[in-house]
Amino acid sequence: MIARAAWFFSLMIAMTSASHAVEPGRELEDPPVLSFVVENDSFGGTDRNYSNGLYASLLSAPGDVPDWFARLARQLPNIEDDHTLRRGLGVGHTLFTPRDITAPNWREGQHPYAGWLYGSLLGVSKDRNTVRTAQINIGIVGPAALGETVQNDFHSLIGVDEAQGWDDQLHNELAFEILLSRQYRALQGRLPIGLDVDLVPELNLALGTVSTQAGAGVMVRIGDRLQNDFGPPRVRAGTAGASYFAVGGEGIDWYAFVGVEGRAVARNIFLDGNTFRDSPRVDREIWVAEVQAGLVLKYDRYQLGFTAVYRTEEFATQLDPQRFGAVSLARRF
Repeated sequence: MIARAAWFFSLMIAMTSASHAVEPGRELEDPPVLSFVVENDSFGGTDRNYSNGLYASLLSAPGDVPDWFARLARQLPNIEDDHTLRRGLGVGHTLFTPRDITAPNWREGQHPYAGWLYGSLLGVSKDRNTVRTAQINIGIVGPAALGETVQNDFHSLIGVDEAQGWDDQLHNELAFEILLSRQYRALQGRLPIGLDVDLVPELNLALGTVSTQAGAGVMVRIGDRLQNDFGPPRVRAGTAGASYFAVGGEGIDWYAFVGVEGRAVARNIFLDGNTFRDSPRVDREIWVAEVQAGLVLKYDRYQLGFTAVYRTEEFATQLDPQRFGAVSLARRF
């Protein structure tokens, strides 16, 4: 699994750097950004429902995109300003488990076992106070996503009991989702103590066989040089920044943040089950809310983010809200 991911990511880097030549004599105003995000519910003291998420992406410099990509991006309602357009490629993996992983079979009313392995194509355009993102994820849900292998190999490595019910996971299915989001700085100011403060609302939409939902949120940030990004990246759509940040000044920049989001969910394959076959499923909640808080540190070309997330119940028989943490690391080249 690790070897396959390394091969895919090496190919991703090669495609992004080699597929478009920069005009002679033109220095790029912003370099590419490589980012990694890990989300895990063990940070919240649990091992159930949304258990783990991994995502890695490489975002090009602005304008360093091929003509075919620019033409495609212009067809999307969320992408504007060709001269700021960035192209990104990513690879991700998420897995979901019930609350009782010791039972040999999935138990009705608990979250179904599911894995999701996918690749991403992103378009990101930014001006001074707005960032727009369009992303398409295409991959596989089911045993081919290697959820059982990833979880149980890791559990074996750290000496934790393996999950026993993976034979009852969702079936193999080729799946996709289109994610659109827009963030903008609505308010910006400076506190008497010398720190910057801003308010960053967001709108997001997901369409596809993996998820169909619409959400809105807002983030409040306090710290240094907030104009250099829009918040730390996250694995999936939500109140979070794109994988973009600008180089700050000398020394360490930082900011603390808190954000809230509400969304209406019309489809979630990990709860509703397979699209075209009977499979384990639960009764999905339509309205879901999320609160996140954390800290971001930036030094030179590096950004490190820590996020704690509290998410309300996503299905009717879920016993308590979901708590998990996210760690992100990004580097500009």
